[in-house]
Amino acid sequence: MKTELIYSLTEQFEAHAQRTENGVEFWLARDLQALLGYAKWENFVKVVNKAKIACESSGHASPDHFPDVRKMVDLGSGSQREVEDMMLTRYACYLVAQNGDPKKQEIAFAQTYFAVQTRRAELIERRLLDSERLTARMKLTSTEKELSEVIFEQTGGNEDFGLIRSKGDHALFGRSTVQMKSHWKVPAKRPLADFAPTIVLKAKDFAAEITIFNSRQNSLSDEGAISKEHVNDNQAVRKTLLERGIRPETLAAAEDAKKVARRLASEDKTHAKNPDALES
Repeated sequence: MKTELIYSLTEQFEAHAQRTENGVEFWLARDLQALLGYAKWENFVKVVNKAKIACESSGHASPDHFPDVRKMVDLGSGSQREVEDMMLTRYACYLVAQNGDPKKQEIAFAQTYFAVQTRRAELIERRLLDSERLTARMKLTSTEKELSEVIFEQTGGNEDFGLIRSKGDHALFGRSTVQMKSHWKVPAKRPLADFAPTIVLKAKDFAAEITIFNSRQNSLSDEGAISKEHVNDNQAVRKTLLERGIRPETLAAAEDAKKVARRLASEDKTHAKNPDALES
């Protein structure tokens, strides 16, 4: 395919991209029909129907990606009439292209164009989720440091911090820290939190924040009192999670937070040298 045609098709596809009020990118099916070189709506609908089946087979609800709409079109007489149309998400367009006539240059281009667009969105989503988890991990580290300082301030020493945190883990998971490390296959010398999913990091952080507040508010001055407070706080958080259908001890371990941090740092370094690297 010639470079000139590639640039021309790219401009056409991007010119027809629209966004909903919520920022979801979409193309109208009748616009895509012309872009993909289909003269008849009836023939294009057959391709769209195949794409809907592929969408359902991949575990996605087709109405979420192929919602029906109606629009007015101009007639030769100068009047207008209402016709059926569809809003196609980027993923829907990708599936349409995959089910189109591969002999058409427009289809061949669209298959690659929407595959790249979909991949880009997946990379962005993954990076946002990774960043959210690292932020939660750093927040927990900061909160636990503050809890250790509170214990020192109010008991005269913080050698009990590890014990208090372990009691909190048992209250949150219904299992000991050692048992959870075994369940998540965490190396003995690594913190459990480095392998905890984001929801667990935030749960532990919330419980620790409550313990800090109440320890200061109620002037708790010994390990027993602070331990009891921390256990109660983690039990309360656990109860909330269970009520929402989340059982923390059954969740799968997340990727090592240190590896995630290294990967993001490497991507940042690569992206600084080559801005298009994350989109390939």
